[in-house]
Amino acid sequence: MDWLSEHAWAAWLGVAALLGVAEMFSLDLVLLMLAVGAIGGGAAAAPETPMVVQVLVAAATALGTLTLVRPPLVKKLHSGPELSMSHGRLVGTQGLVLQTISGLQPGRVKLAGDEWSAAPYDETLVIEPGATVEVLEIRGATAYVHPVPQLDR
Repeated sequence: MDWLSEHAWAAWLGVAALLGVAEMFSLDLVLLMLAVGAIGGGAAAAPETPMVVQVLVAAATALGTLTLVRPPLVKKLHSGPELSMSHGRLVGTQGLVLQTISGLQPGRVKLAGDEWSAAPYDETLVIEPGATVEVLEIRGATAYVHPVPQLDR
């Protein structure tokens, strides 16, 4: 017991290391904040302070990091760019009409390097080849498009 009281900082460091390793498996940052609290307890143990003070310092440090550091860190780690997958990423892109598109007869457009069947979003429109269109919706394997107005130069 004398060794533990003389080397309390080493015990706190060991607890911090164990909590740090356990954090690698949980990945929720709670154990990491407790490990920081254990490091605080170890820092308090360095000048040979009583065990009660070490535990209070460790608890206060852990509580402080859990309430002040963890929430913004988790928010930052969980935020990120929106991921659009499959054909949904084509909505809003522009393409080139390859074959006449009308409400009665679907045509073909080139979108992002691929050829798609296309129909006009407004069924009364007829869009001729060479026109630039914007994809407003994808239903199944058909892109519903609308012509993009061309500015005369």
